[in-house]
Amino acid sequence: MIHPRSLAAPRSRLLLLALLAAVVAVLGVAQVPSPARAASLTAVSGFGSNPGNLSMYSYRPDGLPSNAPLVVAMHGCTQNATDYFGHSGWQKYADLWRFALVLPEQKSGNNAQSCFNWFLPGDTSRGQGEALSVKQMVDYAVANYGVDRSRVYVTGLSAGGAMTGVMLATYPDVFAGGAVMSGIAYGCGTDTVSGVLCMSQNKGYTAQKWGDLVRAAYPGYSGPRPRVAVWQGTSDTTVYPFNADQLRDQWTKVLGVPQTPTSTSSLPGGTTLKEYADGTGTAAVKVYTISGMAHGLPVSPGSATDQCGSTGQYYISTICSSYYVATTWGLNGGGTQPPPALPAPAGLIVTGTTASSASLSWDAVSGASGYNVYRNGAKVTASPVGGTTYTDSGLASGTTYTYAVSAVTSSGAEGAWSATVTATTTGGGPCVTASNYAHTVAGRAYASLGYTYALGSNQAMGLWNVMVTHTLRQTGTNYWVIADGQC
Repeated sequence: MIHPRSLAAPRSRLLLLALLAAVVAVLGVAQVPSPARAASLTAVSGFGSNPGNLSMYSYRPDGLPSNAPLVVAMHGCTQNATDYFGHSGWQKYADLWRFALVLPEQKSGNNAQSCFNWFLPGDTSRGQGEALSVKQMVDYAVANYGVDRSRVYVTGLSAGGAMTGVMLATYPDVFAGGAVMSGIAYGCGTDTVSGVLCMSQNKGYTAQKWGDLVRAAYPGYSGPRPRVAVWQGTSDTTVYPFNADQLRDQWTKVLGVPQTPTSTSSLPGGTTLKEYADGTGTAAVKVYTISGMAHGLPVSPGSATDQCGSTGQYYISTICSSYYVATTWGLNGGGTQPPPALPAPAGLIVTGTTASSASLSWDAVSGASGYNVYRNGAKVTASPVGGTTYTDSGLASGTTYTYAVSAVTSSGAEGAWSATVTATTTGGGPCVTASNYAHTVAGRAYASLGYTYALGSNQAMGLWNVMVTHTLRQTGTNYWVIADGQC
């Protein structure tokens, strides 16, 4: 309600209002413009029938050009689209190189841990479930954002990485490339139990069988298939490192390239890149291995072009993976990655072992000022060693270790890793082969949150049940290590 007294304004106020109106008329200003709204992550509804009951989020940089590329980025378990958008570094490159992002999000009603259901046939088949929901998000972006349908890419972490494989297998006609970050090979699991086992138990399939699983996802398809990159940390005890080998076997077979790398190079953060090129010399499959990294997405906070992201749970400071993925896809306008600094050392051998040490030697590399030594994927030399020999001490007796070396320049640039060798220390106690359940009951291991760990060494053994079997070797009082195939 308006009070009657407010209708009678003083003469001075009326004169002031008249003056302001005149100024506005002279300046030709009809109204004060509202400030421009910066681009932000936006929830999208009505993108399709959405049979997988997923949520869609998108990000379009201000001034997005027509026919821009599109990147679909999928979060891992316990994460969401906002979390992945904020930590992964993809926003930086979308702004810098002008492409659009779509971030699918799982709902807790579909999966209690907010994991994409990459192991359920109803969600991993072409034209069904979550796979179709993600494809409908791409269709929506093409129709409404004007992106280039021929330049659509997909990536994701953990369950999102496994779902990346699902999309590459079921919709090879939609995606030009994919990057699987700590993920699982397509077709590994068919239900919750088998899916969980895929994370820690090697299926032992041949490359042919892995490839057949992908081909069966879209029977009769004969068109081009997307290039694939695989990223994996060597100390991942959630999605074990052998999963990267299974992904490599699967996609090299599908893409028809040799399983022997055509080149090996070294990148920042203790990262080794192995490329598997086709007949034209183009890398169809790339495998990035990050030394000592646990389960998570590799990021590298900073302002340099090749730095991105922020650390957090499952975001690990090693190397900006989003930068290397984006440049591989040519999203930066076709820029390429720098060549490795030095070649890999040749001739690495084990010259001797004791109960607590292993001695190595290798051939010199021209231009090297020193060498880094890696044990089981983790660097053991605080600074580069000056010669071509090294003795690693303080080891457990009766235990097998894997070694590699790399050359380093005087400026600190690290070259590619050598081929690996194994060394087994002498001595050691008895070996026992049993199920994880039996090991735990006997006191050789312990269970935590449904998983089993070797007593003393705390090595992850997988699920606590009678179905998973390991060999353990006793190397000290109440100290056991995994010794599968060693006793």
